[in-house]
Amino acid sequence: MKMSRALLVINVVLLAGLGVVSAQNWTPLTNQPTFSPAGEFLLTDGRVLMQNNSQTDWWVLTPDIKGSYINGTWSQIAPMPAEFNYAPLFYASAVLPDGRFAVLGGEYNFGNGVWFSQGAVYNPSENTWKQLKALDGLAANPSPGVGDAASVVLATGDWLVAACCDGTSGAALASGGDLHWTVTGTGKADKYDEEAFTLLPNGTVLLADTTTPLGSEIFDPSTGAWTSAGSTVVELADMTGDEIGPAVLRYDGTVLQTGATGHNAVYDSNAATWTAAPDFPTNGAGQQLAVYDGPASILPNGNVLVMTGPLTPATPYGKGVQFFEWDGTNFNPVPATPNAPNVATFYGRMLALPDGGVMTTDYSKDVEVYYTTGGPNPAWAPTITDVDAKELRPGEKARKLTGTQLSGLSQGSAYGDDFQDATNYPLITITNNATGDVFYCRTYDFSSGVATGATPQTTHFDVPDATELGDSQLTVITNGIASAQWPITVKSFR
Repeated sequence: MKMSRALLVINVVLLAGLGVVSAQNWTPLTNQPTFSPAGEFLLTDGRVLMQNNSQTDWWVLTPDIKGSYINGTWSQIAPMPAEFNYAPLFYASAVLPDGRFAVLGGEYNFGNGVWFSQGAVYNPSENTWKQLKALDGLAANPSPGVGDAASVVLATGDWLVAACCDGTSGAALASGGDLHWTVTGTGKADKYDEEAFTLLPNGTVLLADTTTPLGSEIFDPSTGAWTSAGSTVVELADMTGDEIGPAVLRYDGTVLQTGATGHNAVYDSNAATWTAAPDFPTNGAGQQLAVYDGPASILPNGNVLVMTGPLTPATPYGKGVQFFEWDGTNFNPVPATPNAPNVATFYGRMLALPDGGVMTTDYSKDVEVYYTTGGPNPAWAPTITDVDAKELRPGEKARKLTGTQLSGLSQGSAYGDDFQDATNYPLITITNNATGDVFYCRTYDFSSGVATGATPQTTHFDVPDATELGDSQLTVITNGIASAQWPITVKSFR
């Protein structure tokens, strides 16, 4: 829990865009938002959903007709109904396998510090919100509620959520279309406070403990139990504030777990062992860089983009962030965003986009997209093995696509217990051969998991009404990596 952030959150200076990024790897949106973005999430129809910081209003960024997010346009969706009395900040969040978006809990509500168990589910196809309540007794001590919770969509498709401040009885699975809850998570070594879930290729979930020095644990959904995953070798969590940095599964099966201490570690999911990674460096003022709450994201080249900030004498949430790419051996410094001097790591959010960029927000109205050098290994791409129709028609519903690695080899972006925006699900585009125009299909009922190899996976998709007629190419994209094109013809119903 982070009551120490309250004044920082409420008093964030919402700076306007500071001009064109001079560094070659960052590109500002052509149409910057008029609101102050907090969370950002990728809907299955290709739009980016963003919440106005601590407000009930939500917005979407729609890519332009050529598929560009940089040139995308904003529109407001239905706000959370006033009767919900719910405008959370730092909460559990997920895009569910049926295509809906869910949030639960929160550390703040309308900017006021309170740990509570309320939630909401957004249906993009209907543009409606419904209330979602956590299981009664999800938190052993119900007064803190779910709060700033860790969560992950499991390979089974169930949504695992943990209450911020409790142990054995503090986690539950939300299952089915009604999201009914079942308590799980026996044998937990410590409380879930500030811990984060990382989905592994075998379907288990890894976390680094925040109150057990050097501790780590594995959750097995088949048994509902936690067991030790061994020593992290170096201390990753700040034992006074229980904070820790994000963890990202790379395409080689290793997990980079960043630290709030400046130390970092790597978990090899194949060998089930931890090794120490290099520490983050110090900044120009000699202050240790760390991730004291903050974002990271997988990149198409397999590296991990990390936002770090200084541990200053006054506060561990020091302003003046710096960015690095982790290549499996080194943290390589990369250019920073224009707002970098004015923000702390916890302001940041990252989202892996279908075009291979990483969209980064920091509570300001300057949204930037990071593009790196180098492309993916072809073996990391999703593949299409079958589409249940040789011809598609605008407005057609529930077409079925079969392939492999549709859920990607990583969850994508990460933050931790305060926010989750995983993108390990398939997006489908139809590109017209004659015009080059791009149309995102809405996907749903897709397979879950990560790094599923040659195991067949499926998804349903709807063809947009505006899809242009003629010979086209269908592509599946996961975590910014695209499949080979699948020739398709779009015809009218006549």
